[in-house]
Amino acid sequence: MKKVNVEDAVGMIIAHDLTKIVPGQFKGAGFKKGHIIKPEDIDLLKDMGKNHINVLELTEDHIHEDDAAIRIGTAISGEGIYTTQPSEGKVTIKAKERGLLKINLDALEEVNDIESIIIATRHNNYLVEKDQAVAGTRIIPLSIEKNKIERIEEICKEQAIISVKELKALKAGVVVTGSEVYHGRITDRFGPVLEEKVKFYGGIPMGIKFASDDIEMIQDSINSFIEEGVDVVLTSGGMSVDADDVTPTAIRNISDRVITYGSPVLPGSMFMLAYKGEIPILGVPACGMYHKTTVLDLIFPRVLAGEILSRKDITSLGHGGLCLNCEVCTYPVCPFGK
Repeated sequence: MKKVNVEDAVGMIIAHDLTKIVPGQFKGAGFKKGHIIKPEDIDLLKDMGKNHINVLELTEDHIHEDDAAIRIGTAISGEGIYTTQPSEGKVTIKAKERGLLKINLDALEEVNDIESIIIATRHNNYLVEKDQAVAGTRIIPLSIEKNKIERIEEICKEQAIISVKELKALKAGVVVTGSEVYHGRITDRFGPVLEEKVKFYGGIPMGIKFASDDIEMIQDSINSFIEEGVDVVLTSGGMSVDADDVTPTAIRNISDRVITYGSPVLPGSMFMLAYKGEIPILGVPACGMYHKTTVLDLIFPRVLAGEILSRKDITSLGHGGLCLNCEVCTYPVCPFGK
């Protein structure tokens, strides 16, 4: 690397993008890498605060920042991902389609621990839309040793750091429990809320079945949906410890394995997750009817992405599991679930 006075740089090739900032109006590349400096550029460069420029002389064991960013972006990207061309030395990583963002946190830390490497991502298990940026990467200097890039490629050989899982259009049945609803004493409001949630995340609602506060009736309703070929069952109501709330018992009886009854998430502490074979059964507490965002929003996209969740997946939600109940909900652009 050689620093040259800008007045002496006419005819030289700019080795990297030169950033121009106009407060409140523009921030970007004022001059792009590869530009040949002309006499009329001198004043513009000085206006940008560039009294010197760097002339880059690469040796065989070094890589330019743009090439390094491209190789890092390629190495860390898995399914459902594409990368942009470098701009100011940075490559942006984007989602090909709407889906669930998955970050290999251990590998991310290992790569970021390599000197002069930067990878910044969105949070793990974040729902992302098509063409949204999910990560960015660059190196700090204008060039870097090849062996550092090769080390990243080796780390990512077995498993990419960043991927986006497709949300599958799973068929979902909703079982609304509660004697007061079943016998028509009150109008059901929970079932439609859950069906809208299913549709929002890309699932296919397969109807609503009603059951009284009767263990066998709830079991029969869940079984009926499973026999009809649904991929997931959501039950609403009857999830607390009140004497009439028998939904958890019905779910426990009908399931092959119960992952959890209770989650370290507010709202959503009375959430239940169990499996009958490979079919997940979700016990959604009453908060799902009153709150826009609950534990269901943290779990259901992962179900639609085909994940088989463990108890550890649920207990890990405690860090970030407190919803602030903001007057205007901005989820998922908020701390909840992160």
